[in-house]
Amino acid sequence: MQNYFKEIDFSRYSSIKIGPKVDVLVINEIGDYKDYQIIGRANNTLVGPNHPKFAILGEEFDYIKQIGDLLYVGCATSSGKLLTYTRNNDIANLEFLAKLPGNMGGLVKMNAGLKSWEVFNHIHSIKTKDGYIKKDDVEYSYRHTKLDSIVYEVVFNISKGFSKDRLKQFNKMRDNQPHIPSAGSCFANPKDDFAGRLIEEIGLKGLKKGDMSFSSQHANFLVNNGAGTYEDALYLINLAKSKIKEQFNIDMKVEIIIY
Repeated sequence: MQNYFKEIDFSRYSSIKIGPKVDVLVINEIGDYKDYQIIGRANNTLVGPNHPKFAILGEEFDYIKQIGDLLYVGCATSSGKLLTYTRNNDIANLEFLAKLPGNMGGLVKMNAGLKSWEVFNHIHSIKTKDGYIKKDDVEYSYRHTKLDSIVYEVVFNISKGFSKDRLKQFNKMRDNQPHIPSAGSCFANPKDDFAGRLIEEIGLKGLKKGDMSFSSQHANFLVNNGAGTYEDALYLINLAKSKIKEQFNIDMKVEIIIY
């Protein structure tokens, strides 16, 4: 299958429900696309009017194959599809994908997970345009990887024994998060502290600007209460950064990817 363009409306496609309509390149062939920014499911993404050229992985990279004790997963595969596969095939250790939205490409790039559970804990290797790269040759840390090129496939080590108890536990941990449009955690937790606590301390929990606010349920979630805009989202992010810097002398790192 060849590459093609399709129109994506970010006000419907992105998890925060903000953004313009954009012609996006759908990649079905491995190659060098350095002029494009890969966006996956746009789950932690805020797109403004002056964005770069975007691309997503297409149908060719939506697959799951089991060969021996390795699981080969195309990076356009959704986390939900992979979770269902592991449940149906009694595969352990990926239960934390429950309610962790996105495609595997994005989850690998950000080493996503929950608390001490991370995608990279169970990876064997990844595939880029240069072929397969062993996990040990990738620089990664908590919620971070140093990957500059597109990841087309992720290979997991297979262990048997899907855990329903663990699945329940992960689902419960996610239930304290807001269920209205957001881009996930707004800020990374600073060392020995919590972004949500700091946002509460500076009095911004629940504060609204237009239809955007820091959630009154979980302060570190920037939520769209209906017709939120890019400008109002940026205003709240910058307000929180400056107030936390002023009061606690902490430079907050934004986890939302802003274009």
